[in-house]
Formats: sequence, C-alpha cells, structure tokens
Amino acid sequence: MRSATAPLLLVLVLCFVPTTDRAATDAAPANTTWMTVLLNGRKIGYEKIHREQVGDTVTTTETLVMNIERNHRSVPYTNISRSVETTEGKPISFDMRTLMSAGVTRVEGRILSDGRLELINTSEGNSRQSITDWPSDAVLVEGQRKAMQAAIEHPGAHYDLRLYNQAGQQAMDLNVDVIGNEQVPLQDHVETLSHQREVLQQATGTQTVELWVDTHGDIRKGSISLLGAPMDMIACSETCAEAPAQSLNMMQSALIDSPRPLNAEMLSDFLGYHAHVTNKAITKPFIATDQQSVSDLGNGEWLIKVYRGVSDAQSAPTPSDTQPNAWVQSDDPEIRRLAAMAAGDAQTKSHIMGNLSSFVSGYLSRRGLDIGYASALEVARDRQGDCAEYAVLLTALARAEGIPARVVVGVLYADRYDNKVRVFVPHAWVSAWVNGHWRSFDPVTLGFDSGHIALDTGDGNPWHFFNAMNELGSIQIDSVQTFSEMYDFWEKGLELSPDGVPGGSAR
Repeated sequence: MRSATAPLLLVLVLCFVPTTDRAATDAAPANTTWMTVLLNGRKIGYEKIHREQVGDTVTTTETLVMNIERNHRSVPYTNISRSVETTEGKPISFDMRTLMSAGVTRVEGRILSDGRLELINTSEGNSRQSITDWPSDAVLVEGQRKAMQAAIEHPGAHYDLRLYNQAGQQAMDLNVDVIGNEQVPLQDHVETLSHQREVLQQATGTQTVELWVDTHGDIRKGSISLLGAPMDMIACSETCAEAPAQSLNMMQSALIDSPRPLNAEMLSDFLGYHAHVTNKAITKPFIATDQQSVSDLGNGEWLIKVYRGVSDAQSAPTPSDTQPNAWVQSDDPEIRRLAAMAAGDAQTKSHIMGNLSSFVSGYLSRRGLDIGYASALEVARDRQGDCAEYAVLLTALARAEGIPARVVVGVLYADRYDNKVRVFVPHAWVSAWVNGHWRSFDPVTLGFDSGHIALDTGDGNPWHFFNAMNELGSIQIDSVQTFSEMYDFWEKGLELSPDGVPGGSAR
C-alpha cells in the first residue's frame, strides 16, 4: 500500500469550501484564494481555490498539490476538482482529476434532466459510463457553503448535511454542531470566525472535521486527524501557500510495532492479537472474514484471531462482487485475454485462483516508485506497482473468470521494513469466493498466513483503501499469542504479557 493516504483523505473528508476575498460578496464574479497544508505543524503542500460566478451559475475549482515520499523519493501528487452549481446551491455537474499514479484518473458527473446522475470514470484512457439515482438532498461545494453561512447566527445549534463525495461516488451524511464565534490566529493576523464541527458517519466509526468559517460561510481554517496527527489547512497569501514544502512520508506513520518476533512456524498456524485502539471514534477497526474473527472487549480493546485455514462462512457474494467497475475493468478485452492465459487449463475455482495469483506475482516486472494508485487496466499495461496494484489486478482477473472477488486492505507482519524491524505494514490482498468460502490470496507473498490482519474490504475504489489506512495511527498491538499459548495460559487463569510470557490474572 503506498502513501497517498493523506492527500486523498484531505480531498474526500475535509470537503473544503473556497474562501473569498474579504471585500467580496456572493455575487462576486471571480476570486482566487490560497491555503497552506500542514501536518502536525509541518508544511506539506498547498491548495489553490478559484470561485467564479457567471449569471446564476457558480463554478468552484480547487487544486491540491503535494509531494509524497515514496521509497526515499519525492513523487508529485495533484488533485483538481471542479463543482458547478446554481447560486442557490443546486448541483449541476462536477469533475475530479487525480494524478497519483503513472497516469491521470478522472471522475465526471452530470445531473440529467430527469434528476438522475450520469457518471463517467476514466483511467488509462478507458472510460466507463453509468447512470444512477442522485442521492436525495445531496449538495456540492456551494451548497455546503450556504448551509454553513445560514448556521453562523445560531451558536449552539445542530444541523444535518448530506454532501456528495466525488471520489467515493456516494453521499456522506454529516452531523454539524455550531460551536460559536472564536478568535482564530491565521498567518499574520487574527479573525473572528464561526467554529462548526462536522461529524462524518462511516461504517468503521466517525470522522470529525473542525471548521472555522467567516460571515460569508467560507472556510478560513480546517483540521482533521490523520494517522493520529493533526492535519490543517489555513488561509494565507499566495507566497505563503507556495513556499517550499517537505515531502510527506505516510508509511512511517502507518507502521504498527509488533510486541514480539513472529517466525514462519507461528505465521503458518493460528495467531491471536490483542489490540488497543486509542481513537474511540473508531467503532469497527477490524472486519470478520472467513479467516479472521473479531471480538470487541470494550474500552478500545480488541481480540483478533487469524487462521491460515478457513472457518465459518461469511455472507455469500453479491452481484457487485462479480461486476466490473472503473478500477476493476474485468470486462475489458485486454483483461479477459490476460485472465484466460493466466488461468490456463485449470478447471476448479481453487486451481484457477492459484494460477491467477501466481501469474500476477510474476507479471509485475518491477515495483514502481511513481505509482500512487492504479486501476487493473493500468497495471495490466504498465506491469508495475505495489500491493494495491497486485490486488486490484488479481481481483479483475478473478472476476473475468467468473469468480467473485474483493480487495482486502489491512496490515502484514514483516521482520524488517526499511530501517525498522518487527512491524506490521499497510498491505492489500484479495478475497475470492471458492468452494463456499471467502479464501484469501496474496500475490505479493505468494500465500496467505496469520500475519495478515484485515481492516476493510471493497470493490477496488481507492476510497476504501485510504479510508481504512487512516485507522493505523490509532492501532497498537499489545500482545500476540499462538493457539497453544492462549489455551495453556487461559486454562491456568493467566494472560500473556506483550512479549509472550506469563503475566497477571486473566480472570
């Protein structure tokens, strides 16, 4: 998994609204605002925001620029999003272009005359069109600004807002509290701003976004937590925004220390992990699979049991587990030819998946240093990437062969990663429906072992990857136990200390 987590979360979660010139009004024809992006007080990039009103139409263009450190190299990242709305905040269309891989990915949306949404996803020159219902009451940038502006005069109030997430291509339900006016220090002065707190409800828990807006409803400062560190965007001058920034290395922050070394014998069998999640807003940090059970022990404590074999079956596949999408183009002739070649003369689904996984393992000729996140078709053509690319391509090949498959995102134990030892690193693999069970296949490691801990699963959309990765700054693994250790010491009423030796009473 590569370190594009931060900028994508910034685009998707903060949903920043442009700040206007201080003398401007809602009818101002055009203005440009600059913001600096800080992680834990360190400058990592900037955002340029242009808002233009022509007649009854408002167009907002936001350009986010960062450098992501990847294998000790700085890789450019750019995200450009554009929202077109009426002056009343009614959505008309949107467009998002992201350069975080070898090519450019693009999402285009347009509200049709019948009120439905036309979506066009483009990756590696391959476009996919779909039409779906527009989420009821969902707004874009201008609609959010107007809602925040209306709430300024009501400190202590609460309101709900449904905001459309362009990258995730779904509506997000926000619960907003109006805290009240505060004196907020900016670059070189202090402004009186309305503090509004947005809480995003997600399957894994909640994400809190702190916003400070002016009388126009424009955001002057915003903050979220990313991997346990505060990430801020603060309005400032163009010179301030474009000042040199440091590269962002998210992998180091995403690593989880292991309390003990795990040898091959331990990884080939059952392992029980006692984990602690410091962020109480994360209510579901781990998922149950056919090879992983999860127990909530309360107060942020979790017990995760990982099996190399399969246990009781989870829910059966849904139609989406076999369908192509913008990131997993399993119906593309190029992908289908590759899948048929890789499957060979295998007859059973288990044999086919084994062949596909082995093929992907050897097919990627080198690990790319400039890849942020690539679709299956891009990986098939460029033959480079890391675990995310391996997983997306294998998922596409499996679906092309009629096998339901999902991309799993989690962490993997490594004896050594970069300059650290005994750590769990961000990772991705594939879960495929074989013989009535969801079985795991990892083309990177050419096998699945108990060093894999699953956090989330998805259809290949990067939103699932990076959303789950944000949990890593809050997860600590306190102890790791083999089956025999758990059985022996539980029978004696003892528990293991983090290094695997007997500790206090467990009962």
